[in-house]
This record gives sequence, structure tokens and C-alpha cells, in this order.
Amino acid sequence: MADRPVLTRRRAERFGRTGEAIAALWLIVSGHRIRAARVKTPVGEIDLIASRGRSLVFVEVKSRASVLERDLAFAAVNRSRISAAAAFWIGTHPRYAGWDMRFDVIGLAPMRLPRHVKGAFDATESRGRRWL
Repeated sequence: MADRPVLTRRRAERFGRTGEAIAALWLIVSGHRIRAARVKTPVGEIDLIASRGRSLVFVEVKSRASVLERDLAFAAVNRSRISAAAAFWIGTHPRYAGWDMRFDVIGLAPMRLPRHVKGAFDATESRGRRWL
């Protein structure tokens, strides 16, 4: 019985990684270049960082078991965490500092095309700089 939570976590981790791989393929097919995946910073994690032209796209991926759950998951996106992680990442990659930035969410559900919400939210730094 003690192994059940470990198995559940492993399945969830595999499900999430599979979703991120599908989202990365979706972005590549739509003309984006994947710059980084599963980026961990001291202030949060970014699922995917992509670019197209001179625009950076910070992507949150939500994989769910049903379309309804997928659509409800959009409300669960932690915008402040993602924007803080993006600001940290830009600080460590100054060559991208002048690029346009966008925050997208890609939702996945079995047997459905990904739902890609471009510019899903605006994020501002605490000093008031507008990201989008």
C-alpha cells in the first residue's frame, strides 16, 4: 500500500512529460523554435520556452484527462509564478532582453487537438514594466 502514492506520482509525472512533448511538437509545427524545456528557477518552473522571430513565448502546459478538466485547468495557471520565473530566466539570458515576450497556455486532453491560447495573460514585473 505504501507504494501506491509513489506509483500515482510517477504516472502523473509521465503524463505531464508526455503532454509537454506534445505541446513542444505543436509549437514546432506552428513555426516556433524550442529554446528550453522544464526550466527550473528559484522562483518557479516554466514548462516550455519557445521563440518565433524575435518573440519569446513562455508556455504553461496543462494536461488533463478530459476536455472539461482541461478547460477548467486554464484558471489554475499561476500567473505570478510564471512571470517571476520568466523575469529570472531573462535575467540569466540577457541576449533575449530586448525581445518581445508572450505568455501562452497549451491545454491537452486525450483524443483532442491541443488548445493553444496565445497571449493567455499579461504579466508585469513588480516595478511596473509591461511584459507584453
